[in-house]
Amino acid sequence: MATPRNTDLGKLRLPIALTWAGLWAERISHAFWPLWAVLFATAAGLILGLQDHIATETVWALGALALLAAGVFLIRGALRFRVPRRAEVLARIDATLPGRPIQAIMDAQAIGANDPASRAVWAAHQARMRARAEQAQPVKPHLSVARRDPFGLRYMALLAFLVALLFGSLQRVESVADMSPLGQAAQAAPGPSWEGWVEPPLYTGLPVLYLADMQGEGFEAPAGSRISLRFYGEEGALDLAETVSDGTAPPPDNPQMRDLTITRSGTLEIEGEGGRAWDITMLPDAVPEIEATGPAEASAVGALTMPFSARDDYEVLSGQARIEIDLDRLDRRYGLALDPEVTAPFTVPLPMPIARSRQDFEEVLIEDFSEHAWANLPVRITLLASDAAQNEGQSQPHETLLAARHFFDPMAAAVIEMRRDLLWNRANARRITQVLRAVSYKPSEGLFDRETDYLRLRVILRRIETHGPDMNDETRDEIAQALWNLALKLEDGTLADALARMRQAQEKLNEALKNGASEAEIARLMDELRDATRDYMDQRAREFAQQNRNNTDQPDSGQGDQDLTMMNDGDIQRMLDHIQELMEQGRMAEAQQALQEFQQMMENMRMVEGQGGEGQRSPGQQALDGLADTLRDQQGLSDQAFRDLQEQFNPNAQRGENQGNQGRNGGMGQGQNHDGTPQPGQGQGQQQGQQQGQGQQPGQQQGQGQQPGQQQGQGEGGQQQGQQQGQGQGQQPGQQPGQQPGQGQGARPGQSGQPQDLAQGLAERQRALRQQLEAQKRGLPGAGSAAGDEARDALDRAGRAMDGAEQALRQDDLAEAIDRQAQAMEALREGMRNLGEALAQEGRRQPGQQGSAPQPGANGSQGSDPLGRDRAGLKGTQDNLLQGEDVYRRARELLDEIRRRTGEQERPEKERSYLERLLDRF
Repeated sequence: MATPRNTDLGKLRLPIALTWAGLWAERISHAFWPLWAVLFATAAGLILGLQDHIATETVWALGALALLAAGVFLIRGALRFRVPRRAEVLARIDATLPGRPIQAIMDAQAIGANDPASRAVWAAHQARMRARAEQAQPVKPHLSVARRDPFGLRYMALLAFLVALLFGSLQRVESVADMSPLGQAAQAAPGPSWEGWVEPPLYTGLPVLYLADMQGEGFEAPAGSRISLRFYGEEGALDLAETVSDGTAPPPDNPQMRDLTITRSGTLEIEGEGGRAWDITMLPDAVPEIEATGPAEASAVGALTMPFSARDDYEVLSGQARIEIDLDRLDRRYGLALDPEVTAPFTVPLPMPIARSRQDFEEVLIEDFSEHAWANLPVRITLLASDAAQNEGQSQPHETLLAARHFFDPMAAAVIEMRRDLLWNRANARRITQVLRAVSYKPSEGLFDRETDYLRLRVILRRIETHGPDMNDETRDEIAQALWNLALKLEDGTLADALARMRQAQEKLNEALKNGASEAEIARLMDELRDATRDYMDQRAREFAQQNRNNTDQPDSGQGDQDLTMMNDGDIQRMLDHIQELMEQGRMAEAQQALQEFQQMMENMRMVEGQGGEGQRSPGQQALDGLADTLRDQQGLSDQAFRDLQEQFNPNAQRGENQGNQGRNGGMGQGQNHDGTPQPGQGQGQQQGQQQGQGQQPGQQQGQGQQPGQQQGQGEGGQQQGQQQGQGQGQQPGQQPGQQPGQGQGARPGQSGQPQDLAQGLAERQRALRQQLEAQKRGLPGAGSAAGDEARDALDRAGRAMDGAEQALRQDDLAEAIDRQAQAMEALREGMRNLGEALAQEGRRQPGQQGSAPQPGANGSQGSDPLGRDRAGLKGTQDNLLQGEDVYRRARELLDEIRRRTGEQERPEKERSYLERLLDRF
């Protein structure tokens, strides 16, 4: 190849220079990357001071090995390195241009040089090639050496070097000069021949002290501080004399390294050339101080409120309140005349600040003791506080009555007193039955509002008489809980009573607004409505809690997802505040309309609740129950996949015992150990079938018949539900009724111990879950409504995500499978929310048929016409749209949101144009 004239390539100087430099870098990196990897690794070790922690002989052996490796890689690199030439640079640039114009420029005319026409054509060709060559760009060098370094050793060395620069010190490299291969001390470098640090305990938050920089002859250090000393130079040239430790530590393995802990005040002296001495004053860790800053107060529902303050020199780690019975102040009469069975004090944890400092703070203890055996009895409360040094301080005992709930109904108060006597000493059983039979001798004289309460009392009395004073602890606690529930029923009434009071208050307020009552009368009725609504919501919460306690052995049937279809207390309070605000502004018509919306909302919420489980469960509720079971099973399967993924990264741990092995839902997420044995709390694989296939209703214990007041037909409904969900939803051949998908009679599939077998077993369980979801979608209610269609779309997405998770599991890609399973769970939750909205809409259209399909003509004259249009004119466009919020405030919020989105430049142009048109219109 001929070398071109400089004038031919004058405009290519910059691309040529840059490409040439890149070619130098490329060949240097390819030839010498092992050399700088060795240099970086060696420098990292020296800067981090590794030479100070190993023997001198080992240091020099490693140094010789590093020098040898560096020399070998230097020679190897020099042999492989080729100096880039200009011709190679031009060829690399020319290869990136069409037609290789640089080569054409360097060519000479071989034929027709004497022909003017040929010379003209050649000149035109040269001009075109020169124009193309002027478009040349620098060529990027190929710096990657991944093929030569498949394990990334160069990156490891570079990372170690960067870590050393961040956390090490270049001064530590100087310690190599003090070492020699024969173990003789080298010439000492300028500066101290020792180093020392004082490290206070971590909980103090104090900084580390560097002894070489300490000025003066003494300093203070907290108790438990650790002193670390390092001596350099000839062994024995420096020695340590101290009186600050307990002296029980064994002799050090290396006399050049000393570590001790400060346990008392004393002296620390480094003896030898350049040594120093200090007088150390130990600062003892003070005992935390805690005291009550106010009296213990009890609310009407039995909640104890007690403010307190605590302080410590560093921080209070934890606190608790110890409560013990005060027998000296107790009136030992009647049921309390006997000695108590339990006198040991009990403790409750004290609230601690989370974001604030714990060095000096104030908090309030709030605890519900209404159901405790010592409620309304004299006790002594002692507050305890402890710090990280295990020091514990306590306050003066505070004498008070343990908080108790007030019962104003005479019969409820008598029941609570007998419950207290039973918990005090079960030998009171005979007296309890006598007293309760005496006070309930004539139930028709107003002691019982409902016959069921009297019957329940008789059942409890028979249990007490049957077991007598020899009852065990479990029976005593069950009877005490039954007495407590009966007292609540007698005091507060049932949910129906609270609902009746709330409806009555609503009607009174509605009539007052219609008749133009005075402001004082309307304010009084508004307060009455607030109280009645609060009582209704409290009673509803208590009944839900009671149902959950009765159903602890049954899977959640949608009660845990009641927030999907019901408003919470905060929403109700905002609606009442809105109604009162409208009345105060004199907007009575709007207040009356808002009150009607409030009444409709409460009725809808009552219908969605299913009237407390009366009668057979609706198909919609059964569908929600099935989806909840599928979601729970998918959560457990995802937890199992995550544990298997953990074990892939931590194969040395015992199988099934990685941290975080339990799912977030307790037993539901545990699955099984990898040896095939069930984990505690799993339920042995038969829980679902036993709960849903034996005709049990929520609240009915296994093996029991009908409870008092239970309607006929519940057993058949429960049996149908158990057959549908225990046998028809994804049950595989050989799978026992009630087992989880993928669980056989023994260990789950894939428990042979090999990762591939584990993944295949998980894939089979995932396939069973997907088939179960497909079966559930076929019988899903709410067809034809927008929310129902959205529910089906969400479940379709969940099915596709489950299919993707199954494929990933079969390919042993656990990370991808977990992502897909997370998508499936999110889609399932969305589908359940949409299904709940569809059921709520059907309930509003069919007040008497909750969860059933719409029937022609069931809406009446004020419902929808056959085309779905509202017969009430404008009512369908304005009712229940704002849910009690101020329409003007809501309009401002919407306009602000539109303006904010319009200003976001990353949004598509079509969307921003549409938002701007909305702003122009409104």
